[in-house]
Amino acid sequence: MSDIPLLDASGVAKNFGAVKALTDAKLTLSKGQVIALMGANGAGKSTFVKILTGALKPTAGRVLIRGQEARVGSPAEAQRSGLVPVYQEPSLIPDLNVADNLTLGNTPVQAFRNWVEELGIESLKLTDMISDLPLATLRILDLARALAAQPDVLLLDEMTAALPTDLVDNVLKTVRKQADAGMGVIYISHRFTEISDLCDNATVLRDGCTVGELPIEPGVEDRAVELMLGAKLALGKRHTGVALRSEGTPQLAARGLASAPKLSDVSFDLFAGEVLGVVALEGQGQDELFDLLAGITPPTGGTLSVDSTVASFNHPSDAIARGITYVPGNRTDALLLQRSVRENIALPFAARVGDWGPLNRSMERDRVNYAIEKLQIDTRAQDEVQRLSGGNQQKVTIARWIAKGVKTLLLFDPTRGIDVRTKRQIYPLVRELAEQGAAVLMYTSELEEIPLACDRCMVIFNGRVVDMIDAKDADEQTLMRAAYGLTEVA
Repeated sequence: MSDIPLLDASGVAKNFGAVKALTDAKLTLSKGQVIALMGANGAGKSTFVKILTGALKPTAGRVLIRGQEARVGSPAEAQRSGLVPVYQEPSLIPDLNVADNLTLGNTPVQAFRNWVEELGIESLKLTDMISDLPLATLRILDLARALAAQPDVLLLDEMTAALPTDLVDNVLKTVRKQADAGMGVIYISHRFTEISDLCDNATVLRDGCTVGELPIEPGVEDRAVELMLGAKLALGKRHTGVALRSEGTPQLAARGLASAPKLSDVSFDLFAGEVLGVVALEGQGQDELFDLLAGITPPTGGTLSVDSTVASFNHPSDAIARGITYVPGNRTDALLLQRSVRENIALPFAARVGDWGPLNRSMERDRVNYAIEKLQIDTRAQDEVQRLSGGNQQKVTIARWIAKGVKTLLLFDPTRGIDVRTKRQIYPLVRELAEQGAAVLMYTSELEEIPLACDRCMVIFNGRVVDMIDAKDADEQTLMRAAYGLTEVA
């Protein structure tokens, strides 16, 4: 009986109308094992996880739990069977506080508190509103809720994608400890380093099928990429040259920007034709900075200038009117999930009510088609954006500004939770936008992206800019030291 797997799925298929998200997926998980579930965006990873945990019903195939065929019709039934997921996006209700969310999920409060502290969040209050918490904190809360349920099988879908390095380390240590105690874990991540450090084996999906099961050993990265994409694919070319910047007026200039309580003093110049990266650990003020620049929240101090003119934003539309557009870290915040791909991309063409007039439908259609082709967006499920893979959803959030035109673009972790192939499309696109004259400010939680896409990088620690580094000098060790506040701007 001890040799019976905790979970054994075979021949699993799922259709969404004409779209075949899964055709023949399989996975076997034993007690104490951590399996990486790998595949490019659209390979079917998230759909597979949702089937295993009862959020979706399969079109075909079977799932065995401890040798018995599973009759899992909902996530609640899956949890009672010992399977608990943490999905890509937060599953907390934003209009409620932490305590109310725990009550809805029948989560043991003390166990939840213990896990939150172990995972590295020390200042959380049960009265905190979910809508006021940063994305990284929400991911930790989701994991703490899952662990408090004492699952036999834990499914983590891009758990660390929105986390800074310190919280990533806490998550990996905690998950490994739970696996050593007998829990089975299915781990989805595009970060090979994490997979190598944490996982025992990898199951690889491509086009809805399981195409390989690999032991984690030296060289597994190359073999996994071959299986995922059918050929080896490098992450991208290092961008080492600093863009030629104007000697005159910056396109966007900040002086002493503050947003209490986390952002205290941020100053920078962003010129047309450059990509300025932002690096920071969790909670250092980067979320507040981007919300401020995008007109979502007003500053509590400092000044912001656009083309040498002081700017004051009361609404995101004010920022957009000044040429500042925003792609947020949580892509669902930027999408109309039940509307089509084309409607989502064409959204910026709807002008303010007072400016409404005849629309140039031909021009709009041409620009939308151009953006779809430029980003190679999968439009098979174009009736509803929510049916697209995470990577294609992210492409849609960027494509709308490609279609409308970009002057100043704010990108917050644009490659979070997407595969190598999609990243390789986004990096050169960001560079191309800069070469065409756009000014780009890009926060990333993956340090290796800085020299791939950026000209310079500013590091924020404790709400202040502590270093400004050229791309050619932006190795991970240098960036990490600065992110921990171990260097100061001269």
